Amino acid sequence: MERIDLYSRFTISCIPWLFAVAWQGAPFQSDISHEPLPLTLGVALLLASLAQCVLSNRNLPASYEHYLGVSAFPERRLLAPVALLLLAIGLLATLAGVDGVQGSGLLLMALNAPMALVITRVLLVPVRRFVIESLCLTALTTGALAAAGVRGGLLAGVVPCTLFGCVLVLISVRPSAWSMSVMWQAEQARDIQARLAVAEERLRFGRDMHDVLGRNLAVIALKSELAVELAQRGRPEAVDQMVEVQRIARASQQEVREVVRGYREADLSTELAGARGVLSAAGIECTVTGDSGEHLPAPVQSALGWVVREAATNVLRHGDPRRCVIRLGATADAVVLQVENDGATATTAGPAPDGPGSGLAGLRERLDVLDGTLEAVPAKGGLFRLTATIPLRDDRDGPEEGGGGGGRPQKAEVPRRRSEGSSLGGDAAPGNLGGDAAPENLGGDAAPENHDADGAPGTARPRPGTVVAPGVMVGPGPGPMEERR
Repeated sequence: MERIDLYSRFTISCIPWLFAVAWQGAPFQSDISHEPLPLTLGVALLLASLAQCVLSNRNLPASYEHYLGVSAFPERRLLAPVALLLLAIGLLATLAGVDGVQGSGLLLMALNAPMALVITRVLLVPVRRFVIESLCLTALTTGALAAAGVRGGLLAGVVPCTLFGCVLVLISVRPSAWSMSVMWQAEQARDIQARLAVAEERLRFGRDMHDVLGRNLAVIALKSELAVELAQRGRPEAVDQMVEVQRIARASQQEVREVVRGYREADLSTELAGARGVLSAAGIECTVTGDSGEHLPAPVQSALGWVVREAATNVLRHGDPRRCVIRLGATADAVVLQVENDGATATTAGPAPDGPGSGLAGLRERLDVLDGTLEAVPAKGGLFRLTATIPLRDDRDGPEEGGGGGGRPQKAEVPRRRSEGSSLGGDAAPGNLGGDAAPENLGGDAAPENHDADGAPGTARPRPGTVVAPGVMVGPGPGPMEERR
């Protein structure tokens, strides 16, 4: 880009010199009388033209920056070029008055006289004003030559010649500067686009961190509070709860690594199972009804998975719910996910949808990519309902796998990973999180001793089908066996 700009400026800088040599120097060969006075006037006129070229090159960068909107052109720098132009017109009229130049030579020198100044001026004023100034300059040149005694067709020829020089500058210099202006704007647009891409990636990273850690931190806080109560009462189950906190923290650390690498996606069935297990562990009755969602396209499943995760986080954080219902329904045109819980308060919805750090705002951004919508409003009877709707279109479906015809796209396989530890929910009865009653163990039935992820003995192995972390079940057994990615 810099090379193109340099080439454009260099070309414009060379134009007045080429015209001065060609149009001001050519008449010396045959059109100017080889007498002392005409030759002296002709040389003086040539020197004035060269001085105009020097000033034109000096003012061209400033006029170029003025046209591009970078800086304002100081008007005082035009005083010397205007004075040289008036001097050149006076010398030309004097040369014509002493009959020192023939007709064609006079027309060439009249054509060259304003070139150096108008090359700078055309970049400083609008086109309409430049045309008016060109007409005034033509009238000035014609009047000076008429006062010097030029008559007839020669005087009439001065008018089109002078106007031709101004128009030539207008159609050559200004479009070149305009092209450079457009190119620089495109370059600036690319820079802005790059900065916006960086900002968008930062927002994505912050949104994913919020979505990934929100629920896990809520569960860690829940387990820690329960462990404190158990420890204060001298119950040995407090150790099991802290072991579970440690395991969830390690799982959160792995998820953060996956977010940083940009590999993490949410799986709908895994998130549904995780939400059921987490809410059950918190003493909230959770029911999942409707479609399983396994036939939905992978992007739709991922978006709905994030909705389930954020909804479960909000249920844990806000209000005093006792029951939560998750409904998933899919038709040929759209898929609708509803999460409804009781115990809603004025702050159940969390921050304002457009507020900073709002998980709902992040969900809306995810759904907007799929032309989906998100509504989070209180309902009758102290309920709070979150509804996510995503339209299903044929052009959004991916290619069919396995060469089969007429079937819907298959869901991408999620890498599986076994996880061991005590259960967050599963078959265990929800424990009492407060009061005088002794809380039950949220980890379910213990099995013989095994080793944990780091090889340390002492952690109980849960039975198959039990949730061991948010969204993770131990197989074989009913339900999903895939860990959330």
